[in-house]
Amino acid sequence: MSKLMYEVQEYRKKRVIIDTDAACEADDPFAVAQALMSKMLDVRFICAEHFVTPGSMEKSREMCRRIVEAMELDVPVYAGQTGPLGEGELPPLSEASIHILEEARRESANPLYILCLGAITNVARAVLEDPDAMRRCTIVWIGGNAHDCTEARREFNACNDCRAANAVLHSGGDIWQIPSNVYGTMHIGFAEMQLRIRPCGRIGRLLFDNLIAYYGRPEAAWSAGESWSLGDSPAVGVALEPNCGISVRRKAPTIHADGSQHFEDDTPEIRVYTSINSRFILEDLISKLQILYGS
Repeated sequence: MSKLMYEVQEYRKKRVIIDTDAACEADDPFAVAQALMSKMLDVRFICAEHFVTPGSMEKSREMCRRIVEAMELDVPVYAGQTGPLGEGELPPLSEASIHILEEARRESANPLYILCLGAITNVARAVLEDPDAMRRCTIVWIGGNAHDCTEARREFNACNDCRAANAVLHSGGDIWQIPSNVYGTMHIGFAEMQLRIRPCGRIGRLLFDNLIAYYGRPEAAWSAGESWSLGDSPAVGVALEPNCGISVRRKAPTIHADGSQHFEDDTPEIRVYTSINSRFILEDLISKLQILYGS
């Protein structure tokens, strides 16, 4: 990080855990890379998240390892829960959930932020194991629908584990939600990425080539055109600067399997972002890539 010509004072730094289904789609790796490049964020480790299908957690773990290797860093990547919490008895704690709890219980002058870029199962399992410890940290979640949406509309991260989403939203902790109508505004064109990101060393090639490969697969046919929404990056943006978007305090929703949600008076309040500063986040990502890994 010596190429960045500024220092971040110790008192400004934040401990960070990244929880990501990095092999599911193509936006997670950009957020992971941005967090790892940010001097303010002391990334303690990365947790691999499932995306429901068998073997998906393992695929996410491998993608996270590829990112860390391409950046020539040494950051642990832990195995997470292999699927949703489901109903009934809770599964045993995964390696990821154990380390999340250890970090949440650790005494430190620097606050702990957990950036959740997927189904939030690993974090929810930790919350259900020790809610008091988990209330000591800030949980930033990319997921759920807009709070004025009450119809059945499947949002990927929430519906991949509704029990986990509700456990975290209702935990009474410091929860920051970035819903789909907000994270979906993070568009960047393929041509810009080819010009500004791909030339940035091994990590630039990995980010761009992985995205274009996913774009060409049948499961990406839903995408609009020759651009992508880097929808997980706002989690990093608000960790760097909580005011890089507009947020409000609202009652936490209860999310159902079909994506619908309802609100009750006795649920805790959470912080909900209603807009995000995409220019700040995207330019921060690209500038750091060019400074640290560009030719």
